[in-house]
Amino acid sequence: MAEAERIIDTPDVEGVAPEDGNERPKGRRRIAALLVVAVLAYLLDLGSKLLVVAKLEHHAPIEVIDGLLRFEAVRNPGAAFSFGEAFTVIFTLIAAVVIVVIVRLARKLYSLPWAIALGLLLGGALGNLTDRIFRAPGVFEGAVVDFIAPAHFAVFNLADSAIVCGGILIVLLSFRGLDPDGTVHRD
Repeated sequence: MAEAERIIDTPDVEGVAPEDGNERPKGRRRIAALLVVAVLAYLLDLGSKLLVVAKLEHHAPIEVIDGLLRFEAVRNPGAAFSFGEAFTVIFTLIAAVVIVVIVRLARKLYSLPWAIALGLLLGGALGNLTDRIFRAPGVFEGAVVDFIAPAHFAVFNLADSAIVCGGILIVLLSFRGLDPDGTVHRD
């Protein structure tokens, strides 16, 4: 594999024969990076929500950029754009499945960019899952705390941002042909 075809900080996988599938890429697994990113995303989300509930809920919104961005405490029982408010339990189960899939995929993870992307997804999913489990009205039916309110857009939180950024990064990595195991392919 030519050096120009490798993504920065992915292992050298020269000599791996993709058709036999038995050889593993050389290099360290990136599980630690995934966990650091996930914990950081989770703690930022959790801390911001605790602050919003303590200082902003039941108060007037804070104008950050006049007419463009404000902080406003909103409880969202549904998904993005408050879609599917009656399906809170389903969204809880989906978040749990996403977490399990990421944990299982981590065993084959040799790519730092993929570790970052999956860490963002994991941290965001854990942040919103925490709300679904521990917030009112009850276990598996809790409403997510949203507070970032851009003009003419849905109100969201840092967990949502982490999920979207992780998803965008995964799409970009896929277009570049980088697999989670660190191999680069051209299709």
